[in-house]
Amino acid sequence: MLDYSVIQKAKLKLDAIHELVASKKDELATLLKKQEQDWNNVAQNKRIKSLQEFCDEFDTVEHDLTDFLELTAVCSEAELADEYARVKKQFDDFYVKTLLVGKYDGCNCVLNITAGAGGTEAQDWAEMVMRMMCRFAEQQNFDYEITDVEEGDGAGVKGASIAVNGVNAYGIFKSEAGVHRLVRISPFDANKRRHTSFVAVEVIPQIEKTEYKVEEKDLRIDVYRASGAGGQHINKTESAVRITHIPTGIVCTCQNGRSQIQNRQTCMQNLLSKLEYIHFENERRKLKNLQPVQMKIEWGSQIRSYVFCPYTMVKDHRTGAETSNVEKVMDGDLKMFSDAFLLQNAEENQSC
Repeated sequence: MLDYSVIQKAKLKLDAIHELVASKKDELATLLKKQEQDWNNVAQNKRIKSLQEFCDEFDTVEHDLTDFLELTAVCSEAELADEYARVKKQFDDFYVKTLLVGKYDGCNCVLNITAGAGGTEAQDWAEMVMRMMCRFAEQQNFDYEITDVEEGDGAGVKGASIAVNGVNAYGIFKSEAGVHRLVRISPFDANKRRHTSFVAVEVIPQIEKTEYKVEEKDLRIDVYRASGAGGQHINKTESAVRITHIPTGIVCTCQNGRSQIQNRQTCMQNLLSKLEYIHFENERRKLKNLQPVQMKIEWGSQIRSYVFCPYTMVKDHRTGAETSNVEKVMDGDLKMFSDAFLLQNAEENQSC
């Protein structure tokens, strides 16, 4: 039996965000006027495209919900079953986008993946997480590039950094920040015992025009030879760059560029983005009397568990979202976890 009240509630939610949509339409109109004088502004054109898609999608969803509610008066449930499923999914997908209103949600982002203690077992898990994040980026139609990777001892990776580019990349990927815990029969254990491994994922927005300033004396810049596959320039010169912000101990690395200058620029942008983001978060938390943002992810507080044995289950400990289809998740289907995280955050903000 179809629950028409679900569609009615969806329509009410759309009505409630008219102010948000109106502000985006006003911004779009302003940018379109500017585009007439500055049509080759890449950042501006990117924003125009994003706003246009959002406004068009809102109009389509609102129109289809209204049409469906009118059809309920003249059509049977059997006739409306397929359309019910379509408009419900259409609304759910769009509504999540309306929650991406944080200061940095629209930014590109950088993922830093670090294997926990456990040697080869944890490093193998880190490589699996890296692959999962890349597949998730592909499913969201984002561009991504592995900018840094430290190969593991025999298998997997000790750490890696992935730059993800696309509209709302940070807003969507921020749900992955934290410790990911794996339970499985180890393929590296001759006795086939069950092992638990941990991997930390850090997600930082890539802020194009950061206002954060650092002094040269607070930086330590190291150069070294890049490692791993990557073409003829790899291992020939000291092109890889590591920048350490001495007061905080924050480290950023980059080795995928073809020159030391290119890697240094990328590395510096990532460092400034991270410092500005931490400063912004600390100010925001101070206003809400919350604890300051942690510089490092604590290993004892996993956000999600992946169980391959004795049963199959992936469960997010923050939202309660779970699925038994671990293969699908490991192939990058993380949307259910991202959506649940955004919805939970929205509910918590409304209750504050």
